[in-house]
Amino acid sequence: MESNWRTLSLTALAPIAWGSGYYVTEAYLPPGRPLFAALVRALPFGLLLLAFRPQLPTGVWWWRALVLGTLNIGAFFVLFFVAAYRLPGGLAATLTATAPIMVMLLAWSLIRERPGVHSLLGAAVGAAGVALLVLRAGFVVDPVGVAASFSAVALSSLGFVLVKRWRPPVDLLTFTAWQLVAGGLVLLPVAVLVEGAPPPLDLRAVGGFLYLGLAGTVLAYVVWFRGLGRLPAAAVSLVGLLNPVAGTVVGIALAGEAFGPTQALGMLLVLGGVLAGQPAVAARLRTARRQPIVTLTSFDSSPVSVSTTRKRFGPA
Repeated sequence: MESNWRTLSLTALAPIAWGSGYYVTEAYLPPGRPLFAALVRALPFGLLLLAFRPQLPTGVWWWRALVLGTLNIGAFFVLFFVAAYRLPGGLAATLTATAPIMVMLLAWSLIRERPGVHSLLGAAVGAAGVALLVLRAGFVVDPVGVAASFSAVALSSLGFVLVKRWRPPVDLLTFTAWQLVAGGLVLLPVAVLVEGAPPPLDLRAVGGFLYLGLAGTVLAYVVWFRGLGRLPAAAVSLVGLLNPVAGTVVGIALAGEAFGPTQALGMLLVLGGVLAGQPAVAARLRTARRQPIVTLTSFDSSPVSVSTTRKRFGPA
């Protein structure tokens, strides 16, 4: 049980790093070049990982790496940025918060991991919390943006479940490198056709790309894939809801963004949904409910009921 919580805590570094990336992108990177930013996050750092882990795929892993890289990196980044451009940030984040439910349903159908009621309820509560946390009044619903957002959620959710189904024959760094390179190669022609030549970069932009590449991509995806390999899909997908929480906290601390009672309630709902939806929490609650009660008789012959989980009968 403790090992699962340690793994879950380490996995949480991924959405925290992704959430902090919003501020870094806005404050340090060249504006209006999302595909270029996505390409730089994926391809160079994937090649860097391959330099440390010089092992190429073999057999079926050539096409599996291409599929996973496209789903988790290439297509996801493209669709995500289409949604980001066509939808208000709060609405895009709220739609993305449906990902845990999508992951649970796909895991149920593809790898027979049936989600518990507590996990589905936790996902619903967490998505409601995200809506309170980031959604603002007066937004306009763009059908193309909504379709892109849901498509991004569906493709990345499928990719995450396939990571669990297709156990890689290599270590996590190599496995992550394959996906980043494959996803970057998918992004390359799209970025060139849509955005043209790369923009000039100053030291601030280079520093921002280094943070996003090392922390927000390499570290984040390694611990995320590690969590997917060791924990149920429901547990890992719920942790992803920490992404907008981290983005909000960084925005408040570094950008002076407003934070009121509605945002506080939303944050509590997200954290509560993530915690309540964990299978380990549900198992512990079921165990506590099943604990038998032992009836003792005191010196004055009155019955005294105590739980058998109480190991010590002296003063607290």
